[in-house]
Formats: sequence, C-alpha cells, structure tokens
Amino acid sequence: MNTPLITAEQLQAQLGKGVVVIDCRFNLMDKNQGYQQYRTGHIPGAWYFHLEHDLSAPVAEHGGRHPLPGAEILADKLRRAGVNQHTLVVVYDDSRMAFAARAWWLIRHLGHEHVAILDGGYQAWCALGGMQDRREPAPKAGNFRAVSTTQDIIDYTTVRDNRESLTLIDSREPRRYEGLEEPIDPVAGHIPGALNYPWQDVTDEQGFIKPVEWQQTRWQSLPDKDNLVVYCGSGVTACVNILSLYLSGIEARLYPGSWSDWCSYR
Repeated sequence: MNTPLITAEQLQAQLGKGVVVIDCRFNLMDKNQGYQQYRTGHIPGAWYFHLEHDLSAPVAEHGGRHPLPGAEILADKLRRAGVNQHTLVVVYDDSRMAFAARAWWLIRHLGHEHVAILDGGYQAWCALGGMQDRREPAPKAGNFRAVSTTQDIIDYTTVRDNRESLTLIDSREPRRYEGLEEPIDPVAGHIPGALNYPWQDVTDEQGFIKPVEWQQTRWQSLPDKDNLVVYCGSGVTACVNILSLYLSGIEARLYPGSWSDWCSYR
C-alpha cells in the first residue's frame, strides 16, 4: 500500500525533484476564496485545482452537487500540470483534508497511485516556515494516461436496489445525518440504514491525521466490512472517510452523487 500522506518536511525535501503540487483550497460558501488565497500565497510551483471547475463536472438534474469530472478532462489538466506516469503528486488544502482528499481519491480513480495528501495542510507548510509563491506555473506537457475504473464507485440505482446488502456510511455532521438541519440540500435526513461516521473525526483540529491505530479502532464496530459504500452531501468529504478506511486496510466504494443525488429523486 502506497502511503497516502506526506509531511511538510518531506515535501520541502521533494520540491524541485519532479514532484507536482496541487492546491485544493476551497470554501463552499465563498467559491472564489480558495483561488484568491492561492494568488495571495501558495507552495512554490503549486497548481490550483478548483473544486467545481476542475474536480467536478457541471451539475445536472441528478448526479449531485459535485459530479465526478470526465476522466479525460481531468487527465488533461494533470498532464498540463506536468504529471507523468510515475510522478509524485501532492495535494493540499486548509480544511482538514476536505478537498485534498477528493483530489487524492480522483487521481487514484484515474489509475495513478503516486499521490499523497499534505498532512496538516497549508497551515503545516507555513508553520514549518516553508517558502510561499504568488506566481502561477506555466503549462507543461506531461504524459499521464488515465486508466479509470468503475469498481470504486456506485450509483443511485445500485444503492436503491441493494441497500440491504450494503453497509452505507454517511460522512456528514450528526445533525445533518439526523435530519435536524440541512444548510445546503433541499431535503434533510439520510439514506435509510446508513451509519454515521463524521468525516471531521479523521483529523485533529489542526488538520493532522490521527494515528493509524485510532483509524483502525474507529472502524472495528462496523457490522460488515464488505460492500462498504461511503457518501456525504456531494461526494467530497466522503473521501476523507475513504482515506481513513484505506489507512485501516479496508476497501470502500464512493457514492459520488451522495445525499444531494439521493434526495433529488424524492
């Protein structure tokens, strides 16, 4: 298993040695904030990938608020960032891996295993005294080729028709899971039978991943570790739970449309 994490110290030692860095900072309530932060300062050589422009496809009637981007569209963006078949790609954000984990999952979904999340995010880089840059890198010509799969995803119909044989993991905050509040989607609640494992629990308040032993213990109470399906509001923060499961040696599929897709059929 390739390690899915890299420390700020390790990244500092890798800069200038062929690593490609991607800045994934984003704010769901202010969708321009991440790019503005990037322009103010970012890890030298980093590219900015916008959640909705680069890491998602356009929204349709169904499919959720952040549908998966086309494989070749994302692959082309990675090539223009200089990604080759064996390039180490490092992704980061400042939101406890909420958006970096989406990029990590997507890049692996395209068949590229050499990808890691910056543990502690941009804050860890700054705390280390890492250099910052305001320049955007010039396009490159990488040779990355996507080899996407459908084995790691599941759609609405399959979830609907097989709920009894699936273990569904809802990654949202408890109040959203319980239907007590819903600040984004038009319907509150959760998919019947889903278990609640909030994504924020995976990291500490500084955005560092909790120990692997803690991750493994977290999932011990699962009634069934086969046929796991993870979802959230729109298939983004669910990837933080998939990261936690990966660290625990457990495989899981993503329901990309998540609750925003599920409730669009109601």
